[in-house]
Amino acid sequence: MFEYFIGYVTDIKKTYIVLEVNGIGYKVYVPNASLFKIDSDHKIKVYIHQAVSDVADVLYGFKSQIDKSIFERLINVSGIGPKNAIAILSGNDQQALLNAINEENVTYLTKFPGVGKKTAKQIILDLQGKLDDLLVSGASNSQPVVNPKVTPHLQEALEALQALGYSNRDVKSVEGPLAKNSKLTTNQYISAGLKLLNRLS
Repeated sequence: MFEYFIGYVTDIKKTYIVLEVNGIGYKVYVPNASLFKIDSDHKIKVYIHQAVSDVADVLYGFKSQIDKSIFERLINVSGIGPKNAIAILSGNDQQALLNAINEENVTYLTKFPGVGKKTAKQIILDLQGKLDDLLVSGASNSQPVVNPKVTPHLQEALEALQALGYSNRDVKSVEGPLAKNSKLTTNQYISAGLKLLNRLS
């Protein structure tokens, strides 16, 4: 099973993106394709869930580990399949979803395609109080903290350095020096970051 892909977004459709990784284009279904943009110069990380059945092998992608974890908990609920779970996450509002489940807000949950009252009640029964840990841990996870001096390219580079196995502490230590130059591309930031990290080791 895949944990995540790092690659270039080469195409965007209504329900999926095409992510090119090492020359291979993967069709990845996502909750909200509008959150992505085609960019052949900058790589992004997409967290992957692979759903294998007798008739298909489908990849679902998420911009954060938290979204992937919520998706995987949703599809374990009776009556919820991957398409339903993707639709539920399409609103891109984790806190609203968490509140609806914890407050037994059936009306909120039934607004999603394929989710009737019975299924909404099952979601509440199975997940009430069981998603809190994801949002709490997400607030202090290993992702580099963004500050005003961190450009989008630098942020992507910091995430890529962590994906290569460097600790959050080490990545934070080179953030300041890298932020002094705001005109580098993501790849240039990664190269400069690797040089700084090699000096630390």
